[in-house]
Amino acid sequence: MDKFNKLDGIAAPLPLINIDTDMIIPKQYLKTILRTGLGTALFSEMRYNDDGSENADFVLNKPAYRESKILVAGDNFGCGSSREHAPWALLDFGIRCVISTSFADIFHNNCFKNGILPIVLPKEDVDKLMDDAGRGANARLTVDLESQTITGPDGGSISFEVDAFKKHCLINGLDDIGLTMEKEQSITAFEAARNSATPWMNAS
Repeated sequence: MDKFNKLDGIAAPLPLINIDTDMIIPKQYLKTILRTGLGTALFSEMRYNDDGSENADFVLNKPAYRESKILVAGDNFGCGSSREHAPWALLDFGIRCVISTSFADIFHNNCFKNGILPIVLPKEDVDKLMDDAGRGANARLTVDLESQTITGPDGGSISFEVDAFKKHCLINGLDDIGLTMEKEQSITAFEAARNSATPWMNAS
């Protein structure tokens, strides 16, 4: 997956609580196993009208937020079912960081495995960033994972906590496969030793 070190981009405000994974990506889009192409379906039930036209009132349809890279959301983001399509859809749209007061555990872990940084902050900090995000095209935030800081448009800085191992994985672009491949030499050496000791297991 792509490395995450420093992210500078527009932040979109979504001040709703209990946004579940079915709201993020409705069930009818779960047939695919591809991680691409889901961005157009992100928040589809809020984003589109019944006739398929865009809901002009939804934040990601507003001109200032169409290129958002950061989402500032209400409490308990990503609750509901464990579908990994939810972070896939966010990532395909271009969202690489979600900020909230809390996340559902499975969604939280799935974000890290797909190159998205979920940041948990106290409510007063989320409220401040939500207010910053309301500035439209001027709602730029800088998220620095190395220093674990968020810098707002007024230059103010907020610190955040992140698990050290998950931070390492994001900065180095390591998903589960990448972590396994870091041990490639050891795996190769083990297989060679096993094949030498038990050649009959390698017979065709």
